[in-house]
Amino acid sequence: EFPGRTQMLEFLKKHDIGHQIVSQATKRYSTDANICGLSNEAEDLESIETPMTIVNPVMGVWPMAAPDKHEEVAIKFEHGRCVAINGTAVEPLQAMNLANQIAGRNGIGICQALENRILGTKSRGVYEAPGMELLGQALTSVYQAVMDRRSTALFHSLSKHVAEQIYDGRYFDPSTRVAINAIWQLAEPASATVKLGLYKGHVHFLALTDCPTSLYFEADSSMESSEGLNPASSQGYLEVCSVEA
Repeated sequence: EFPGRTQMLEFLKKHDIGHQIVSQATKRYSTDANICGLSNEAEDLESIETPMTIVNPVMGVWPMAAPDKHEEVAIKFEHGRCVAINGTAVEPLQAMNLANQIAGRNGIGICQALENRILGTKSRGVYEAPGMELLGQALTSVYQAVMDRRSTALFHSLSKHVAEQIYDGRYFDPSTRVAINAIWQLAEPASATVKLGLYKGHVHFLALTDCPTSLYFEADSSMESSEGLNPASSQGYLEVCSVEA
């Protein structure tokens, strides 16, 4: 009965069913949304010669329409979970709502992509996920401080697997569940407060504090003489590596 979007719209019009989305866009496209983000696709957006800016953002604004003012936000994490924003304790739902508001008004998290569908075709979409982008960038700063090189590589591999499984509708597959459990294990030491600056679609790192499990030591990474790692120690390491080479 509904071979395409056109027939769906005709049915809605015939039965006097309201269907215009909250964006009140004048161009034609379809929108699917939840609290984490939304996707705009189909109709006018199917042509890759059509600019993504025909979309009227629902969860925020385009960067050019964001305030001409730098906004700072402090996000606190405990074991990989957001527990406070700007000093106010939040539950997961509150965290998403507040992050969406803060990031949305600053034009954060709008992008377009030609995604690879499971069937082998490509699909174009314009996506909005302001809160997820803000929380994701903040949490990434914590992970960079608490994970070593091997843990980071494993985390990225597991995250990619989980993302692909969810995209394919395989959230409850055994491998997905195992990967998620492993990710939470790696996220266990991720406790810190991250301060970020937001300005017209950009997110800037400002500071990382209260991170007891951080592996970053200024003295060890210094390019100057310090009480940290002696640069001369590198010679022995390089000599050992040269044996294998």
